[in-house]
Amino acid sequence: MDLSVVLPCFNERLRLPSTLDAVRGFLDRRGDEYEIVLVDDGSDDGTLDLLRAYERGAPNIRVVSLWPNQGKGRAVAEGMRVTRGARVLMADADLSTPMVELERLEDALDTGADVAIGSRSAPGSEMLDQAFYRVVMGRTFNLLVRRTMLPDFRDTQCGFKLFQGEAARELFRRLRTSGFAFDVEILWDAQGAGYTVTEVPVRWRASDSSRVAPLRHSGQMLRDLVRLRMRLR
Repeated sequence: MDLSVVLPCFNERLRLPSTLDAVRGFLDRRGDEYEIVLVDDGSDDGTLDLLRAYERGAPNIRVVSLWPNQGKGRAVAEGMRVTRGARVLMADADLSTPMVELERLEDALDTGADVAIGSRSAPGSEMLDQAFYRVVMGRTFNLLVRRTMLPDFRDTQCGFKLFQGEAARELFRRLRTSGFAFDVEILWDAQGAGYTVTEVPVRWRASDSSRVAPLRHSGQMLRDLVRLRMRLR
């Protein structure tokens, strides 16, 4: 199988049909052999019922269900555990980074990278429609990450990342961070394991219905970052 796509979902019943249409349409046009792993992270809006309906209707769609809500990091990790693709893409359910950007990440893997991470801050990237306060908060967090753990990366938090399959399954099997800061742990472990990680500029557009609550989740991410630094340093 060429590609596994892991989509973590929390209360995505209204948005998911258009997302799946975009993912499947893009991959079908390319002729890829692929699977989509949909991880429901304790939704209470009927998302799981919708996912099950898609699963019944398509042999290449698989559903993982978590209850109660475990956090994005745990949801992605549980999805990664069941993937079978030679390469594995993680993406956000709102497709803030459109599927066409996959080709940039594939180019990085084709030229030797084990992990290619989409970046909203690398030269050549585009970040559209993001509120100013979110830009400031995101850049502040990434500055802290660079100062404390990962100096080589401008943007660890973009949800669009492509892995060689075995690297993904190994890294996420060991993941302990369940919240939004899990990307930092994954990239730290990837470097420690000797994997080549390449940061790739992508086009990214803010979603009107993002599941990230800036104040609450920023506090959680900072706590996770402190715990990570204490545990891994």
